[in-house]
Amino acid sequence: MPESRIQNTKNLSLEPFFNLSMDLLCIAGFDGYFKKVNPALIQLLGYSEEELFSRKIREFIFEEDRDLTARYRDNLKNNVPLVNYENRYVCKSGEIIWLHWTSIPLEDEKLIYAIAKNITHKKKLEKERIDHLVNLVNKNQELKQLNYTTSHNLRSPVNNLLSIFGFLDFSKIDDADVLETLDYMKMATEGLNKSLNKYVDLLSNKDSAKIELEEVDFMMVLKQVKLSISSLLNNANVTFKVDFSGLKGVRYNINFMESIFLNLLTNSIKYARPDVAPVISLTTRVEEGKKQLIYTDNGLGFDMEKFGDKIFGLNQKFHHNGDSKGVGLYLVYNHITSLGGAIAI
Repeated sequence: MPESRIQNTKNLSLEPFFNLSMDLLCIAGFDGYFKKVNPALIQLLGYSEEELFSRKIREFIFEEDRDLTARYRDNLKNNVPLVNYENRYVCKSGEIIWLHWTSIPLEDEKLIYAIAKNITHKKKLEKERIDHLVNLVNKNQELKQLNYTTSHNLRSPVNNLLSIFGFLDFSKIDDADVLETLDYMKMATEGLNKSLNKYVDLLSNKDSAKIELEEVDFMMVLKQVKLSISSLLNNANVTFKVDFSGLKGVRYNINFMESIFLNLLTNSIKYARPDVAPVISLTTRVEEGKKQLIYTDNGLGFDMEKFGDKIFGLNQKFHHNGDSKGVGLYLVYNHITSLGGAIAI
């Protein structure tokens, strides 16, 4: 590039870029106040520039998100960038909006340069999707329960009919037509009983009937999943402690195992403590004939007394995390139990 063109580029002002951007741009101080905001942010929140500058940023944040946001802001003050963070703000109109933030601190200037996107529409779509999923699962469970109940209730009168046929003394019946009719009725009842028994077995086994099994190597699955979310792991500065010497693998469904590892790893990142890098431990063992995979992290954890019986339920959330959908552990639980396994915390 010619020297004159380089010089012209250096003299260009970034002010039009700041003012015309459709994304939300701001500069905040370590003291918790906005120092500069672009028109897009002013228009979205509905406050004047003077109102935004006169109050602490915390006051504009949705109350449930304030404490967690404050903890992440402390990391910014320690010169740690904040990437892919979501929280809610309250507009002057009272509307609650979702913002997705990337924030870069400059420690020497005691300033934070941030860019945000309005993802409220995306969040609404996700909520609708989750609501539909919950509704479908509930309907499916209702239909399954109806099938079980119907088949179970039908078996009782059928067994009663079989008992009646057992009490009958056919040698005392002389009418050939009656004997033939009773014989047909007995055969039909026995056939119905067999059909009901097969139907109940089919209901019990249908979830795993078409699932392909193979020898699954834990280390290979872990490497594959880590590769698929490598940038996420690097940004979160995750440390792994892995020991599969007690059990190299199991006969399982490879897709299920990858989903289990993926959901557990992403949960460890999603629910990490803001001031502590995630440390994930994976070990295996065989104890009393049971093959076990033990997964541990140093994250926020659960209140077991309050939520212990709900952890693996669908749409269950235990932390004020905007990215929480209440689906991950539900999938893990179903992947494990559908093939005869068990999971506990």
